Amino acid sequence: MDWFYSFPNMNDDTLRNLKKAMDEGFKAFTREYGDIIESFFQPLQYFLIEAERFMTTTPWPIMLLLIGGIAWIASRNWKIVAGTIITLLLIGYFDMWSDAMKTIAMIFVGTVVSIFVGIPIGIIMARSDSFQRVVNPILDVMQTMPSFVYLIPVVMLLGIGKVPGLIAVVIYAIPPMIRLTNLGIRLVDKDVLEAADAFGSSSWQRLKNVQIPLALPTIMAGINQTIMMALAMVVIASMIGVQGLGQPVLRSVNGQFFSLGLFNGLAIVGIAIIFDRVSQAYGKRLQKHQEVVHG
Repeated sequence: MDWFYSFPNMNDDTLRNLKKAMDEGFKAFTREYGDIIESFFQPLQYFLIEAERFMTTTPWPIMLLLIGGIAWIASRNWKIVAGTIITLLLIGYFDMWSDAMKTIAMIFVGTVVSIFVGIPIGIIMARSDSFQRVVNPILDVMQTMPSFVYLIPVVMLLGIGKVPGLIAVVIYAIPPMIRLTNLGIRLVDKDVLEAADAFGSSSWQRLKNVQIPLALPTIMAGINQTIMMALAMVVIASMIGVQGLGQPVLRSVNGQFFSLGLFNGLAIVGIAIIFDRVSQAYGKRLQKHQEVVHG
């Protein structure tokens, strides 16, 4: 009756050999193509380094005004602008300004990459049911895979540093961008599309002038969720060399420094609230604009 209580499993030697073969195969792939993959991501590394340099070397009053100006342009809400400035002033007052700017630079670059990669994939998914059936299981795996698992292949391919951390952040954060772009385009009213076809619109004109503008509020919700996911990955990415507010949190866990973890954790929360409120306000403005334009 042992079979009834012990689940049948693969032979230990077979399982060990399988794992060994997979590990050796991935290591061989890394040795063969690691340099090529690393050179492919050189432009991304340059973009991240320049963004971080700009955020950290710009005098803080100018940076504060710039972020406040962006918050005003996006939200047109003085309360959100005031909250943004006060939050950043508190972060700076507690000596976390430089780390906060590095974190914002990472989130900015990660979000830009996610937008440029995610929106085209979402558009293709919306236009092709077969492509959607292929991509959806991949997105399911990306969203349910434990965050730490992303770090293993990235580190083996690219080592420790900013770019591997950025890639891990993008992989973790991009699924909402793809899913909501697909959803937003699919939810566009069929009558509107028929009217566009009746006026002789080409496939590209219909996408550019009808589908994307009407789907923009949903796409903005995807951007908002991507930003939140990227911020959630900041502390985990600090384990592979990503500088910013995540590293002090990691040090506080290792050294049991309560105050260090609390202050930097609250700073991450503050930045998350800033991004969330500004992007949500911009999405609502887009929604109101679409309602006015399309009645």
